[in-house]
Amino acid sequence: MTGTTGTLEATTNTLTALDRCDRCGAQAYVRAVLSSGTGALLFCNHHARQVEETLRPKTSEWVDESGRLAETG
Repeated sequence: MTGTTGTLEATTNTLTALDRCDRCGAQAYVRAVLSSGTGALLFCNHHARQVEETLRPKTSEWVDESGRLAETG
């Protein structure tokens, strides 16, 4: 496996339309990587705001791309 580091960190932080909220299935705009190392959770903006206060202190990474909701094309 030449050229690989064995980590997922180098891939990308951009969430796509294929990334879906773990609670409702809507497009995910927030990725919460758990400090425990057990994985990551994806949330739509609505559900991310509902759990942010309690979940964020338990994460090693909180990727919030909800600002993309305000972008116009």
